[in-house]
Amino acid sequence: MTTDHDVQVSVLGLGAMGTALAAALLKAGHATTVWNRSPGRTSDLVAQGATGAETAGDAVRVSRLVIACLLDHASVHEVLDPLSGVLAGRTLINVTTTTPAQARELAAWAADAGVEYLDGGIMAVPTMIGQPGSSILYSGSVAAFDRYKPLLDLWGTSTYFGADPGLASLYDLALLAGMYVMFAGFVHGAAMLAPEGVTAGEFAAMAAPWLTAMTGAFQGFATVIDGGDYTVDGQQSLEFSDLGDILTASADQGISTDVVAMVQRLIQHQIDAGHGPEGFARIIESIKQPG
Repeated sequence: MTTDHDVQVSVLGLGAMGTALAAALLKAGHATTVWNRSPGRTSDLVAQGATGAETAGDAVRVSRLVIACLLDHASVHEVLDPLSGVLAGRTLINVTTTTPAQARELAAWAADAGVEYLDGGIMAVPTMIGQPGSSILYSGSVAAFDRYKPLLDLWGTSTYFGADPGLASLYDLALLAGMYVMFAGFVHGAAMLAPEGVTAGEFAAMAAPWLTAMTGAFQGFATVIDGGDYTVDGQQSLEFSDLGDILTASADQGISTDVVAMVQRLIQHQIDAGHGPEGFARIIESIKQPG
């Protein structure tokens, strides 16, 4: 495992996240070459000590380690397909957001090109990079992960999930699914109160501690789900979890019921199947077996 700060790195893609990743490398003393499709984005990093490359090929040629932080799966191929020969023998760490299938496809492409591939899912916003709470998930080449872990840890806590290059992406998107549904619930609640003159800020002051406290229930749900028995004592039943009152109140406030109706459909599907007295966690069966 390398521990020195002489690893030369090239970062392709200087959006807000790519810029934050490159800046953290520079701060730690790594020689860093940067490239972006729009050249103007390199100036701030060059002022911090980075070397700006005119082309992606120029950036790849000077480093054994290449970080891709691009727009999407298609842009990774657009930038790197013409450089497969140049990339051969190098390590590519792709932290572009992709689906698990896309990550596996990129890993297969890299293997055909003789490129060592590690996929990454960033669980942080750009301002969190290098700060407590930043976490990045990895899967793919264990050799690459072990070799460059000290460098990867500059960005946040590094966690390796195995050789399947799609696993980091799968965990990433699963965590984001939970986050976005929670955010949608918060926004729905803010919309319910808005007609009464309650600001979103006032609601947030109440919602944040409430939702934080409720995350303590995750482990209990997980235990029930992993055990596969939704009849164990101590659960709130599906019948008691009926969201009809929330739907009615939302409609009375003149707002959309789409967010809450989605959860109500999951609950009702299980009640209709005869599982009303069982625990709320059983809605996972509606999710795992849609329709």
